[in-house]
Amino acid sequence: MKIAIIGAGAIGGLLGARLALAGEDVTFVVRGANLQAIGEHGIKLIEADGREQVARNVRATNDYRAAGAHDLVVLAMKAHQLGAVAAQVPLLCGPDTVVVPMQNGIPFWYFHKLAGPFEGRTLDSVDPGGAIGRAIAPERVIGCVVYPASELVAPGVVRHIEGDRFPLGELDGSTSARAQRVSDAFVRSGLKAPLLADIRSEIWLKLWGNLVFNPVSALTRATLADICRFAPTRELSALMMAEAQQVATKLGVTFRVSIDKRIAGAERVGAHKTSMLQDVEAGREPEIEALIGSVAELARLTATPTPHIDTVYALTRLLARGVTAAA
Repeated sequence: MKIAIIGAGAIGGLLGARLALAGEDVTFVVRGANLQAIGEHGIKLIEADGREQVARNVRATNDYRAAGAHDLVVLAMKAHQLGAVAAQVPLLCGPDTVVVPMQNGIPFWYFHKLAGPFEGRTLDSVDPGGAIGRAIAPERVIGCVVYPASELVAPGVVRHIEGDRFPLGELDGSTSARAQRVSDAFVRSGLKAPLLADIRSEIWLKLWGNLVFNPVSALTRATLADICRFAPTRELSALMMAEAQQVATKLGVTFRVSIDKRIAGAERVGAHKTSMLQDVEAGREPEIEALIGSVAELARLTATPTPHIDTVYALTRLLARGVTAAA
């Protein structure tokens, strides 16, 4: 496949390197130090076992128009960065191009092809004014949930930490040849990409943890193990998850694990700093709206009280304002 990956950070770099090493035609749409490093040396992947591989058969550009049309466009930036590039995504698209967003949290396309009273609705928390949805036709989109952990250790150099699952799904739950082609390409690169009939339930399963552990860790500077082993924050986590579950259930979502099991899974990860805590410590703008604000908006939409989520959301927004002001 001819694949464009916008962003070569931890996930974009991992995915692009794996696909290129498997023989796919990969172009990174990047800027700054990544543009120079990948353009000159390709992209280096340090596997979890320490093996190093360099994919030199890749291109790097910051010119969307010159890059041209691709079979697949992967959106590998964080949710709050998507609006800045959305208008240029169509320059990478032909008539049959598929777009796979890889943002955490509730996606901009959430209500597209979702039968019910909210079908077609835009969420202002993740797509203010609907600009992203207008630029990136939801008909092109295949949903995806990202489970691997990796890190960008230097421009053009990515270290894979653990995980290899990228579940995919059509927004209407159908099976399709195009989704199968994307899945096959991922599998050829050594990844797992099962096709799901309900991609939204998978989104909520991951969001369940991000919604709680990211902001609580950023506010307290605590690791996952700290949060889960301290009785008051463990209780807060369970209360926030219960509120989110009530919201999701009203939207037709089912959870395949219990709250206790989800918290226990986070505890097993150990002394891990969440991405939001890492962003705050580095003075970067944290990813708030897609992870917390979107759930608060869905709660209002479904008339669901979420006092614990709302409180943590307010505190995290205040924290982010301080981080942004200091940057």
